[in-house]
Amino acid sequence: QVQLVESGGGLVQAGGSLRLSCAASGRAFSTYAMGWFRQAPGKERVFVAAISRNGYSTVEADSVKGRFTISRDNAKNRVYLQMNSLRPEDTAIYYCAANRYDIVTMERGLYDDWGQGTQVTVSS
Repeated sequence: QVQLVESGGGLVQAGGSLRLSCAASGRAFSTYAMGWFRQAPGKERVFVAAISRNGYSTVEADSVKGRFTISRDNAKNRVYLQMNSLRPEDTAIYYCAANRYDIVTMERGLYDDWGQGTQVTVSS
């Protein structure tokens, strides 16, 4: 099991940028695929982006392609989500998640460990 702690959320105007960070505990971090999900008020938690353990493979949701970029630094046990050109509809709690088998997937149920989330609010 890995402990995950997100940070970097906040309030930003539409068109602005934020960089989310997820810090992971444990030496096994470099063997996990990692993902970002988000949950808006009253809605289900949905996929945003994912990255393989070595960082060579990534996938993003259509709604964020060209605006959000996922990356990782295994030496620092961190995964990042760079968010540019933010829109009010990006407002949500953002969660990072770990898949222990290095499966890069959009499927929420295939992630084993979750952080507590960080709030992102985009004003119009």
